[in-house]
Amino acid sequence: MRSQRSFRRPPRRAAQGGFSLIEIILVVVLIGGIVAFAATRILGGGDRAKANLAKAQVQTMAEKIQQFEMDTGNLPGSLDDLVTEPGNASGWLGPYAKPAELKDPWNHPFEYTVPGDGQPFDLVCLGKDGKPGGSSVDADIKYQ
Repeated sequence: MRSQRSFRRPPRRAAQGGFSLIEIILVVVLIGGIVAFAATRILGGGDRAKANLAKAQVQTMAEKIQQFEMDTGNLPGSLDDLVTEPGNASGWLGPYAKPAELKDPWNHPFEYTVPGDGQPFDLVCLGKDGKPGGSSVDADIKYQ
């Protein structure tokens, strides 16, 4: 005869293993928080990059204005004179700029005035908001 032990079934598990709903919700919330933090760091860098690009563009545009002046003997009346030859410009060797270069990284036109405030001309990028003044990425970027 066999012993009774050989006929016994193995003990059943009381409950199936896995994650509870609370544990799953906590993990999803933590992952969402990490993604939100990373996205603000990555996307926020885009505005800073555009501000740095605007500084470089202001400097480059000022150099194009100065090249126009060296070739023609006069400052351009408007930035459009860098793209198309004005009727009264002898010695014009342009185009000095492309139409797309007359706008900042936020697609706002550069502010150009002749004569400038204490200098031959003023060239200003009004920043992300396109309005005078501001701080951070909204700050004005002026040619010095």
